[in-house]
Amino acid sequence: MGNKQEELEAIVQQDRYDLVAITETWWDDSHDWNAAIDGYKLFRRDRQGRRGGGVALYVRECFDCTELHDCDDKVECLWMRLRGKANKADIVLGVCYRPPNQVEETDDSFYKQLAGVSESCALVLMGDFNFPDVCWKYNTAVSKQSKRFLECVEDDFLTQLVGEPTRGGALLDLLFTNGEGLVGGVMVGGHLGLNDHEMIEFSILGEARKGVSKTTTMDFRRANFGLFKALVERVPWETVLKGKGVQEGWTFFKKEVLMAQDQAIPMCRKSNCRGKRPAWLNGELLLGVKKKRRVYHLWKKGQATWEEYRDLVRSYREKIRKAKAQLELNLATIVRDNKKCFYKYVNSKKNPKENIYPLMDTEGNVATRDEEKAEVLNVFFSSVFNRETSCFQGTLPPELENRDGEQNIPPIIQEEIVSDLLRHLDTHKSMGPDGIHPRVLRELVEELAKPLSIIYQRSLSTGEACQCDAHLQEGSEGGSGELQACQPDLSTREDYGAVYLECAHMACAGQPGIRHSQHGFMKGRSCLTNCRGLMPASN
Repeated sequence: MGNKQEELEAIVQQDRYDLVAITETWWDDSHDWNAAIDGYKLFRRDRQGRRGGGVALYVRECFDCTELHDCDDKVECLWMRLRGKANKADIVLGVCYRPPNQVEETDDSFYKQLAGVSESCALVLMGDFNFPDVCWKYNTAVSKQSKRFLECVEDDFLTQLVGEPTRGGALLDLLFTNGEGLVGGVMVGGHLGLNDHEMIEFSILGEARKGVSKTTTMDFRRANFGLFKALVERVPWETVLKGKGVQEGWTFFKKEVLMAQDQAIPMCRKSNCRGKRPAWLNGELLLGVKKKRRVYHLWKKGQATWEEYRDLVRSYREKIRKAKAQLELNLATIVRDNKKCFYKYVNSKKNPKENIYPLMDTEGNVATRDEEKAEVLNVFFSSVFNRETSCFQGTLPPELENRDGEQNIPPIIQEEIVSDLLRHLDTHKSMGPDGIHPRVLRELVEELAKPLSIIYQRSLSTGEACQCDAHLQEGSEGGSGELQACQPDLSTREDYGAVYLECAHMACAGQPGIRHSQHGFMKGRSCLTNCRGLMPASN
């Protein structure tokens, strides 16, 4: 692929292909960071032990497909099973690259694999087979290996559908199927960059099963924050929270905010049928794809020269490189202020992670279902929290022993501190299981600072903390989606921790009752500061 990856993303985005098969990828482990395309699952098989070769298959995420593994690494082919709709047969997809100098032993291994998958009701095989001496019009061949290939095709009842040369005057890239009417609309035309192989477009007429996303998200573009503020302002927070415990007050606060949120912010379904357009791919570059295709057809008809088409391809490739480089420069420049966009871009270039493997609980039972895995993870996470302290009462420093309990007086949480911290929340983060988005807290700073300060102060005075339900994040493919262990972004709980730490800083500033090891309550001190402070003594 090399420098053609960006152009491939532009073509896929414009034509909205469901499947994209590539031969001679020349990929290895160093290409893991830039091979993925948003909205597609990537399956690949790289050549082992030497450069070149390799095949890959992009499948749109909404399709239910699985890879069929084989045990022979010498054969550069990839097999996939695409699940069909109810009462419809599954479709087996194959992508193969056969080098021109491939030995007969490797050919025989491929023929065995082909004989096995050809027993399926629907098979579509595509790839670069490098048999230039085969005449597909009369099914004749010259060399021994070509004749053997023709015999295998006839024995497996396969039909070859490409009728035009795909590289110069030779027909090297082939498309096979074992069912009549399974594939239609076969067209040969167009290059990826300046590649000497033609692209082949076709349609699979079988019905494949698609997943439907049931995930909903807030549509902030249609949000009415004026209505949101008015609904929250109606609540007399001091009156309604008076006499309520921390958990009861928090539950009431969350209920009122979520009710107002439902009225002011509409929801929309999060679609995953097609990937998002790359941020660097603007309208001008999309028009360049159309212009390149138009000049290509003019060149094939003799109405344009090869030099004109070549110069256009090079100019378009240079524009793509500059647009992508400018985007990456902008992301690197603003990484301090918007880390999420930076890491989102980096992660989008990687292959998606696999599902969590089966887990074993403390009793030795193996958890395979998503709910069982979530329970095992929750038990493990909760086990690391305890009430033990690292400071015993008998080891207090002298300055803390006779303070008449003054050091135990909790600091006062002021409404201004809560307001200031709410204004500095990162709105690019996702909401946690409490259902309150960071942007909501930031937009309604003046309205929410008072009730939050009341709840925080009561929690700090009584030592009672709000309870939170476990958060399980599943895939959007309906049914058994991918289970992901995640740490939720509890914006309001993080705000409480920040408020408490700020109050601790204010209360402890200039006081002698802080140990040198308690650097977390002292601004400007860190583990590194204490380490440097100990260096003279240790030396």
